[in-house]
Amino acid sequence: MTYLLATTLLWAFSFSLIGVYLAGQVDPWFSVLTRIALATLVFLPFLRISQLNPHIALKLMAIGAVQLGLMYAFYYHSFLYLSVPEVLLFTVMTPLYVTLLNDALEGHFNPGFFMAALLAIVGAVAIRFDGINQGFIVGFAIVQAANLCFASGQVLYKRLMAQHHHLSQHQVFGCFFIGALVVALICYGVFSDYSQLPSTETQWGVLIYLGLIASGLGYFAWNKGATQVNVGTLAVMNNLLIPAGILVNVLIWNRDADILRLSLGGGLIMAALIINERYFNKRNQG
Repeated sequence: MTYLLATTLLWAFSFSLIGVYLAGQVDPWFSVLTRIALATLVFLPFLRISQLNPHIALKLMAIGAVQLGLMYAFYYHSFLYLSVPEVLLFTVMTPLYVTLLNDALEGHFNPGFFMAALLAIVGAVAIRFDGINQGFIVGFAIVQAANLCFASGQVLYKRLMAQHHHLSQHQVFGCFFIGALVVALICYGVFSDYSQLPSTETQWGVLIYLGLIASGLGYFAWNKGATQVNVGTLAVMNNLLIPAGILVNVLIWNRDADILRLSLGGGLIMAALIINERYFNKRNQG
């Protein structure tokens, strides 16, 4: 779980950096393309194409295209239909999709994982819920598409690595970003506003940090961490980022937050982690 916890802390800072320095100031498609391009550059030197089965390489590229490329495409379009609180609220369904997708691929139902994911969702909703307006159905559907992309990428990567233990993950992860980069290039060409490029050193600095560290090291650490935990823990960890992100935003940028709701929601998510671990251990001992 160390990789997932470390990435949660890393991404908690990323949300605030995006909200303070990039949102509404820099074209989101340029931000996405820059982040993925820089992340790709981080892992290209480690890539060993000659030692990689072409079928596995294509699978990794497809996973990256879905988990990162398509996820961003849906996510940024959702802001055309929803307010920021509504987008944040609707992302809490991701843990449920992680468990359901894995159960569907496994061919059986894990009630413990399902309950842990539901409890994590309740905790996240307790933190994020600010009410929703009418006419949100289209936006809701787009956010769920983004959630499904992120969830399916995690599950498929976890299963692929389980089938190929011999692979050194840092030597093949470049394929993941190459797949995402293809999608990012297409989206940038079709949707980008070329008049909203970074105009300050701070904005460029934030983009470089997000690309090399948050995206490059972050997605590798998250997916590697996904291969080391059970599916229930992976599902719950998807929502642990919510209280972490809000806490960082409050402590560093002094943004307002309901501390009571933050504590309640964070406690529920931690309870989901504990319940999941006990269920998983008990099931294995039985």
